[in-house]
Amino acid sequence: MKNKDIIISESNRPYWQLIVAAALFTLSLALIIILFQNIDLENKGKILAGNIELILILLFLGATFCSQKRVYIDLNASRIKASYEVGPVKMGKWQQIKNPEYISVFLRPKSNGMSVFEVNLWYEKKKRIELYERDNYMDAFRIGYQISEQLNIDLLDATVSNKSKWIDKNEWKSKLNG
Repeated sequence: MKNKDIIISESNRPYWQLIVAAALFTLSLALIIILFQNIDLENKGKILAGNIELILILLFLGATFCSQKRVYIDLNASRIKASYEVGPVKMGKWQQIKNPEYISVFLRPKSNGMSVFEVNLWYEKKKRIELYERDNYMDAFRIGYQISEQLNIDLLDATVSNKSKWIDKNEWKSKLNG
């Protein structure tokens, strides 16, 4: 029996972020058009460089507002790829995962005073890959549970500092199905 591949995706961006991204992309396109209509390389070298810098900043900000993180796990080839995507453009590379050991879910404080639940895949003793990050405990544990089941490895609850505990996945299965 052939294993299924796993794709972990962040939830879709709120519409207001997509509208801001569309406005930024539109503004950068308008600047490109204006730049090419009024091009005069001899006299406007500094203005040209400044406009190109502004266009790049607008494109970067637009990409930030509409990018989405996805993690691809190829179970057959034992590899993983964390990818940031803006439409059809995907940036990320495949990494081999040898000897996956366990999945952990822990609470990580952020600089703004909030906290997020992070799901990590641990392999080769001390190496880890961040798979998922959300502010919802149940979402994080569902993802952690599903991946641990697919990889047939353990699940660790590390949400309480210095009180990590291994999860009884049979108990969790009944919670998720109940």
